[in-house]
Amino acid sequence: MFNLRIFTLCMLSSLLSLLPLTTHANTATWQALQEGGLVILMRHSLAPGIGDPPGFVLEVCETQRNLSSEGRAHAAAAGQALRERGVAIDAVYSSQWCRALETAELMALGSVVPAPWLNSFFRGRGDQVAITQAARERMAGWQGPGNMLLVTHQVNITALTGGGVSSGEMVVVRPQEEGFTVVGRLSVPSR
Repeated sequence: MFNLRIFTLCMLSSLLSLLPLTTHANTATWQALQEGGLVILMRHSLAPGIGDPPGFVLEVCETQRNLSSEGRAHAAAAGQALRERGVAIDAVYSSQWCRALETAELMALGSVVPAPWLNSFFRGRGDQVAITQAARERMAGWQGPGNMLLVTHQVNITALTGGGVSSGEMVVVRPQEEGFTVVGRLSVPSR
């Protein structure tokens, strides 16, 4: 007969055995970033909702979905975490959407360059193929010595890496002749 208590304990034990692997993976990702030459694809911090409201105007933040107070705190904490770990950021590019720009600015890692090639194409707002190709070309051309930070949107990161991301999550990639490889993923908690 199936014993739910034993099953639950086995599942918890299995999950707990994975924790050191996650910690090791994060440690390896941080170490790779300290060596430089990588690209950090970051989804903007928390901006509640999906897409943008009717009447969206790129140049008017009040017409967009914007960062929450939690999102602003997270962006500052993510920048602080990178600085505390000695991660050199030589270039910061951001989507022109206000939530992405604000994330990049609150991270305080350097001058933020608004980049149309990081803009969202969710719900037909832009040309997915052209935007993704332009981002791939920029990423492939990065050589460092430090790292390049790209603050963008979930749809952009999914198109580039094939996987989804949470608000504020970072996917760290290593540029190569033929594209890039994923080094790891980082989620920095708000402080």
